[in-house]
Amino acid sequence: MLQRFLLPVIFLFLVTVSAQAATLNGRVSWIYDGDTIKVEGIGKVRLLGIDTPEYKESPRDRFYSKNFQIKPKRLRLISRQAKKYNVDHVKGHWVRLELDQSQKDKYDRVLAYVFLPNGDMLNQVLLEKGLATVFRRYDFRYKKTFISAEKKARQQKLGLWER
Repeated sequence: MLQRFLLPVIFLFLVTVSAQAATLNGRVSWIYDGDTIKVEGIGKVRLLGIDTPEYKESPRDRFYSKNFQIKPKRLRLISRQAKKYNVDHVKGHWVRLELDQSQKDKYDRVLAYVFLPNGDMLNQVLLEKGLATVFRRYDFRYKKTFISAEKKARQQKLGLWER
């Protein structure tokens, strides 16, 4: 009898704990670049599902050149714009982090969808503004939504997609 009571209670406890672990909150204290921020009490956070150009020449430039015909000079400009957007609109603000299946990357950064105080998801906003591309290598919860946002920015010739 006691076993039949305890098992559901333990199960409920585990479900509650894992649900709470999937959402974190904190204040953004630093902006490293367009897709990496620092959140107090959490550490470095990599915006899940997107990629912004690097501020210096990198091997990733070949990806942008080969797949999108974007020149390095444009990549440096967009890199600065993405970082500036985050400094102007995210730094100092409280954010909510939503985690997915992969919770950390190989650099030990937390992988997250970052929600701003107004409810907008920063990852998606950067795509909509043409300041990021979808990181297509892995599956993630919002992949279809992100691809749609990137496509719309391309059609509107925003950011990376200006010609």
